[in-house]
Amino acid sequence: MVNEYFNRRSFLRSATTGVVGAIAGGMSVAGAARADVSWDEGAASESGARRGNLIGVSSYSFWHFDEDVSAPMDACLRKAAEMGFDAFEVLEQQLDRTDLSYLHNLRREALKSGISLNCMSTHQTFVRADKDERKANIAKTEHSIDVANEMGIPAIRVNTGRWDYWGSFDALMEHRGIEKPLEGHTDDEAFDWCIEAFEELVQYAEHRGVTLCLENHWGMARTAKGLLRILNAVDSPWLGCMLDTGNFLDDTMEQMEAIMPRATFVQAKTYYGGGVWYELPIDYAKIGELFRKYKYRGYVSLEFEGKEAADVAVPKSLALLRKNFYF
Repeated sequence: MVNEYFNRRSFLRSATTGVVGAIAGGMSVAGAARADVSWDEGAASESGARRGNLIGVSSYSFWHFDEDVSAPMDACLRKAAEMGFDAFEVLEQQLDRTDLSYLHNLRREALKSGISLNCMSTHQTFVRADKDERKANIAKTEHSIDVANEMGIPAIRVNTGRWDYWGSFDALMEHRGIEKPLEGHTDDEAFDWCIEAFEELVQYAEHRGVTLCLENHWGMARTAKGLLRILNAVDSPWLGCMLDTGNFLDDTMEQMEAIMPRATFVQAKTYYGGGVWYELPIDYAKIGELFRKYKYRGYVSLEFEGKEAADVAVPKSLALLRKNFYF
């Protein structure tokens, strides 16, 4: 476990105490918010200041869980930089290993390539009646937080998990992500399990400085209503919302708008060549309007999920996203 090597809680507490004391004493602290900060939008425009969301790409876009495809993380990272992306999202399951040497080398490779490591997508499930299973998934997620921390990644994608009523993911997709609770249990129970788990995890995430981003990724967060139920119950700035443009199969725009005000991170799907599991018609011009309406200035991370060759489809996807996501 990465967290066996580092424990910074005492350092964080002492550092925080020092900053609070300095502010209380009237001292000027570097990085502290100032009420008199202002800027000239016209001058910023002339300076060539950034006028759109930073666009990243997930390593998943080059792999798709295909065992026949060789997609080492460092090679995907360099390819993303060469294609002109601003940032790179790591799919944890795609990492070859998680020892510190490997993680730190990837972090150094990102620096050399001039690309930010902005998020790591993880997998866990808290939709389990067995308390020990839920505890094991909490521990697994804490390890993921540590991995992200060592790579300098500020956020991880988290899931609620699901009942696994249909068995395989392919079968779940055949049923449009809809499943029933297992016999003897209810969805209300599952929501309580998820809320309890995230209430514990946000404390660990805060100590590591890694934001959890709950995605509309099936399970209890399959709908905007379910996702917001969890966010509102946990009510922590360390549990944000990850909006995936391709995971609301019904009332797509309405559900996206419902969670847009809470969005911390966005994953954007494209399906050139036809979808691997399904193909959802996505109007990125309208989504761009939503971004501007709710003043979303955060990252957008491409998840290419089509059958066309990634070397062709991923650059096309980047052009599509840059065209529509401007301030």
